[in-house]
Amino acid sequence: MTLTIKDLEKLQAQAPDYRMELVNGSITVMSPSGYESDEVASRMIGKLFTFVDQNRLGRITGAGAGFTLPNSDTRAPDVSFVQAQRLRKSPRSFAELAPDLMVEVKSPSDSIKGLREKIDSFLAQGTRVGLLIHPEQRWVEVRRSEQEPVTLRDGDTLTIPDLLPGWEVKVEDLWSPQFDELDDAE
Repeated sequence: MTLTIKDLEKLQAQAPDYRMELVNGSITVMSPSGYESDEVASRMIGKLFTFVDQNRLGRITGAGAGFTLPNSDTRAPDVSFVQAQRLRKSPRSFAELAPDLMVEVKSPSDSIKGLREKIDSFLAQGTRVGLLIHPEQRWVEVRRSEQEPVTLRDGDTLTIPDLLPGWEVKVEDLWSPQFDELDDAE
């Protein structure tokens, strides 16, 4: 039985605490991500949001925002960016387009192969840049249609000049900080 966006909306209304995606006519319930991967996704949103907002470039969303893609799949990346001219007003439900940038952050339950397939499916539907972030191994893979992926590591700077001219972030600034013993202020 092939399910539709209406089925997804109905099921999502019945189970609002669960994140779901519609892929190839089947509904997938997404498991919660690990703490570190969610923190890294939040850090990425923070690094993007201020720049995008100050320059009125478009919209930044997190894992709760779904996209109904041209192939009728409805999916939610961990982080996404849509240029202002493509989405002048936020839709109340799912955005009916592919984001310009989508980001997936590997959590302990994710497979690299599955994340690459998800990114590549977005690229095939019109997304221009997909980022795969691996917090445990501390690398970022930049994926684009019909181009070899580029892997960045600590010491490298992530830029996306075609979408976000002037924006940059050091790869090591995406990782969860480690706090050494803190002095008690008395």
